[in-house]
Amino acid sequence: MDSTTSIMWGVLFGSIGMGYLIYGRKQQRGFALLSGIVLCTFPYFISNVFLMIFFGVILMALPYLIRY
Repeated sequence: MDSTTSIMWGVLFGSIGMGYLIYGRKQQRGFALLSGIVLCTFPYFISNVFLMIFFGVILMALPYLIRY
């Protein structure tokens, strides 16, 4: 059950990261681009579901909180 949950969260964060990646590339926003890259790759390195959700929510919120 735990591996299925982590796979589903990884797919969700990866697809959101792909959206950030496309947005950051087209709008030339470096922080959104970087956040998209990290969102696509970090589920491979974190196996704990709660940590994955915690870091994923923070990474999704950072481009909105930090605008330059």
